[in-house]
Amino acid sequence: MSQPATSASSSDLASGRKVAFLGPLGTFTEQALKGQVDLAVCALLPLPTMPDVLDAVRDQRVDLGFVAIENAIEGTVNVTLDALLFDHSLVIQREVVLDIEHCLMAVAGTTLADVKQVFSIPVATAQCHAYLRRVVPHAELRAANSTAEAARMVGERNEPGIAAVAPRAAAELYGLDILAADIADHPGNQTRFVVVARSGVPAPTGHDKTSLLVFQRANAAGSLLSILQEFAARRINLTNLLSRPAKTGLGDYCFFVEAEGHIADEVLADALRDLHAKQGNVKFLGSYPAAGASAESARAHADAAWTAADDWVRALRDQIVDG
Repeated sequence: MSQPATSASSSDLASGRKVAFLGPLGTFTEQALKGQVDLAVCALLPLPTMPDVLDAVRDQRVDLGFVAIENAIEGTVNVTLDALLFDHSLVIQREVVLDIEHCLMAVAGTTLADVKQVFSIPVATAQCHAYLRRVVPHAELRAANSTAEAARMVGERNEPGIAAVAPRAAAELYGLDILAADIADHPGNQTRFVVVARSGVPAPTGHDKTSLLVFQRANAAGSLLSILQEFAARRINLTNLLSRPAKTGLGDYCFFVEAEGHIADEVLADALRDLHAKQGNVKFLGSYPAAGASAESARAHADAAWTAADDWVRALRDQIVDG
């Protein structure tokens, strides 16, 4: 299931905002998007690829973009992450988590024995790789821009030898029969989506997440440890840490970091301040409401401890006497 949608205010409903998402109709992205009450009432623009969605936000053709960034089975959606890290200056506004059910579908009358080609987005076929090898071992896997695009193409071609891995809703939308349901290789398959805008940081909710890109000042022993210590010393929990090629040369890497907390939290702001001072190049990707149950007690304790320490230092400085 998607996370509970946020309530729509009258200003949201009358805003006339445009939201781009990975199309065509029937994608998991559309399903997750329509689970957000305030976004579902916006003008929705399906686009062929996730970079197209981000480009539309950058070029001011839409106000918001809605894209997948992580899957529970396959991990990071690199095409989205790298575009956010290196190609755009966009800010994450929220995250949404959706339960994923992949189905194998084809035109009416098709059997599993008939399937010679399976179309889908590569990340989807990867999530069902073991099933496909076991059940349709001789089928050729073919790439599509999205799961729904694969279903639409199979419906339009109307050939019994081709199938698609796509959402259940796409079968009904494009007139296909479901040959097998829930075919992911592991249970609990979920995808995390993010909403991005050109600017703006949502107000803290008390259950937030902050995303950063940190470049090492030098490729030296202990450089990653020095980054992590800024968070560990302040008892800030990291929910994600990835190394990504810095795209400056072979062996050059930077780090994508997701931490519990909001830039408005003094303790997290202090960590970012030190990171910027010591590492130099830190890209802020947003502080935004986190999906899932709240787990803020440790961060709240750390924030209180930081505030007490800051008060102590300020009191000591107040004792300085002009010579």
